[in-house]
Amino acid sequence: MTQGTSSGPARRSLLGAAVLGTAAMGAAGGAGTARAAGGGGARGGRPAFRDLPVPAVIAHRGASGYRPEHTLGAYQFALDMGADVIEQDLVPTRDGHLVCRHENDITGTTDVSRRPEFAARRTTRSVDGVSLTGWFTEDFTLAELKTLRATERIPGTRQENTLYDGRWAVPTFEEVLRWAEREGRRRGRPVWLHVETKHPTYFRGIGLGLEEPLAKLLRRYGRDRRDSPVFLQSFEPTSMRRMAGLVSSPRVVLLSGPASRPWDFIQSGDPRTVADLVTPEGLAWIASFAQGIGPTLDLVVPRDAAGRLTEPTALVRDAHAKGLLVHPYTLRNENSFLPADFRRGTDPNAYGDVFGAYRAYFATGIDGIFTDNPDTGLLAAADHRA
Repeated sequence: MTQGTSSGPARRSLLGAAVLGTAAMGAAGGAGTARAAGGGGARGGRPAFRDLPVPAVIAHRGASGYRPEHTLGAYQFALDMGADVIEQDLVPTRDGHLVCRHENDITGTTDVSRRPEFAARRTTRSVDGVSLTGWFTEDFTLAELKTLRATERIPGTRQENTLYDGRWAVPTFEEVLRWAEREGRRRGRPVWLHVETKHPTYFRGIGLGLEEPLAKLLRRYGRDRRDSPVFLQSFEPTSMRRMAGLVSSPRVVLLSGPASRPWDFIQSGDPRTVADLVTPEGLAWIASFAQGIGPTLDLVVPRDAAGRLTEPTALVRDAHAKGLLVHPYTLRNENSFLPADFRRGTDPNAYGDVFGAYRAYFATGIDGIFTDNPDTGLLAAADHRA
């Protein structure tokens, strides 16, 4: 991360050495020593996230607007741009290792469909009530998964990213922790991570619980404390409540559409929806075990039927009143992802007026924002702070 006292844009290298040095990142490095390398301060100290710049720029799955997501290349590029925090999503392998993929379905993010030796692994799974057909991490050992190569998830939108198809393997979370440790020592400041447990109820149901192995790794690398440079996050509140009993690392509850219900609520019979969770009462409940929320941007500023932004809701004010950070997701440069009032031209893949969109969202008082394009986010954040 960049501490609040040294977060000015002049201290950042937006592109710099980002295209250099990534060839060496595949090596896992030595045993974990992060407690002596920026893993955090004294146990029970002041939450370090209070020193992050506001608004903080969170690299969504790395610099995924420019490199295939959840690769060491995407993480390194985001860090070299100057991103304040870098996100990982975690899913398990069959033998219980945590790897970084947005989903356990790896059909669209690896070359597995072109690997004849794994053709018989194609199957159909019901994940959080959705039927999916493809290849899934829980059907591969780590050794098998490491033979695959990462590919661009949305090549129709980001054709340039396909240049890097096959360049990087699927990283384990431990490899990311080692990478962050090395980069933290080299830069003289900790590398902040934002770590999501994906489908934790589903995985616990098949004997591959995420929270315990995650906590073990956080303790090993000194990121288990209240002042550690890491956020933990999940769309399932009970996952963050479980993590609260295992480590003291800061926790964030992710929130999707107002009518939706977290999958753990559906499984347990809890009738509450996201609309209930964003009330003052719901936020007070979240604040009893978490330090922040990660709402969809539409919960912060809704869109009308034409896709244009309307008036901000009271969510940011109400969350701050309960002591909660607000890290909404996800702002991307392409027209297809922007509110209608910030699109430019008719090409859905062309860049729109993303700086205008940043201004609208930053004006609500959010503490940070997830973005696929950390460079534009950093420029917008610097403008806002000026």
